[in-house]
Amino acid sequence: MEQTDAVAALSALAHPGRLGIFRRLVKAGPEGLPAGEIGRLEGMLANTLSSNLAILAQAGLAVSRRDGRSIIYRADYEAMSSLLAFLMEDCCGGEPAICGPVVTRADAGACAPRRC
Repeated sequence: MEQTDAVAALSALAHPGRLGIFRRLVKAGPEGLPAGEIGRLEGMLANTLSSNLAILAQAGLAVSRRDGRSIIYRADYEAMSSLLAFLMEDCCGGEPAICGPVVTRADAGACAPRRC
C-alpha cells in the first residue's frame, strides 16, 4: 500500500460515523449488509449514510453490489489487510515483543471464527 492510499483510508476512518459503519461491515462478513440495514443499525439518515458509504468506497475500504432493489455493502478485507500491514510494516525495530500483543490479540479473538 502506498502512503497516499493509507492516508486516504485513515482519513475516511477518522470520523465516528464512518468508523462505526466500517466496523459493522467488518463484523457482517463477506456477505455484507444492505444500505438500509446499515442506516437503521447505525441510526443514520439516508443522506448522511450515503455520503459516509461513498467516502469509505472512495478510500477503497468498502465495496457495493446491487441485489435487486437493494445495494449491499461489504468491507474490502484485502484493503483492510493492506492498511494493517502498512501500519505494522516498520513495527518492532527488530524487537518482535513490541508487536507481539497486537498479533496475539488478532490470533486470539479479533480474527477468530464466530462461535454460536
